[in-house]
Amino acid sequence: MSQMFNSLEGRSVLVTGGTKGIGLGIARVFAKAGCRVAVSGRDAATGEAAAAELGASFVQGDVSKAADCRRVVDEVVERHGGLDVLCANAGIFPETRLDEMTEAALDEMLDTNLKGNILTVAAAIPALAASGHGRVILTSSITGPFTAIPALSHYGASKAGQLGFMRGAAMELAPRKITINSVLPGNILTEGLQGLGEDYLRTAAESIPLGKLGEVEDIGYAALFLATDEAKFITGQTIVVDGGQTLPEAPSAMEAI
Repeated sequence: MSQMFNSLEGRSVLVTGGTKGIGLGIARVFAKAGCRVAVSGRDAATGEAAAAELGASFVQGDVSKAADCRRVVDEVVERHGGLDVLCANAGIFPETRLDEMTEAALDEMLDTNLKGNILTVAAAIPALAASGHGRVILTSSITGPFTAIPALSHYGASKAGQLGFMRGAAMELAPRKITINSVLPGNILTEGLQGLGEDYLRTAAESIPLGKLGEVEDIGYAALFLATDEAKFITGQTIVVDGGQTLPEAPSAMEAI
């Protein structure tokens, strides 16, 4: 029986924020698919540990700084001989209520989650164009585009902003045969979520029609699909990966199932 998809083996992949959480899950999926994976992040110890686990390489960098974005991309191109797939995943989510929000807190959120995406994609354009099958996959969220959480209004704004950026970028990148799409995770079981305790995890799972939290690899497989040759005609689009979390109209709808 022939494979459903052509292999991505040997493709060069960069996952920003790929040293932990969802980013590490994405990197793990691409590594298992035989890709040459590089992960980037701000913390060297975490990055080196992730790279050792994956059999990947680590490049230290801060996506909020244009010079770092260019250097990270250049290092990956030098190590791998090119860049085929950029998973722009780096993001933060510190909580701050609007009436207590400082300008510094707002800048930190937007600089990493929104500006960081834009700078990383811009830096990668020449290498992705040279690839001939360049792919960009953004990690957005259901929070902002579809749902809301108190104390994360700035996070929601950054994630919704990513989608506005994506659509404009899709138009600009299309002539270079580069596609750009977004994966929107719901509640995914990460180290950060586990730190909120068993009661939170149980309540969160109960709000999802499929009855469980997502796994980081669930986001990775969605990203992997968007990176395939078979997804070459998909650009400027979103895939929600949330176990149906955004479907219930009210808590009573969950009770009904």
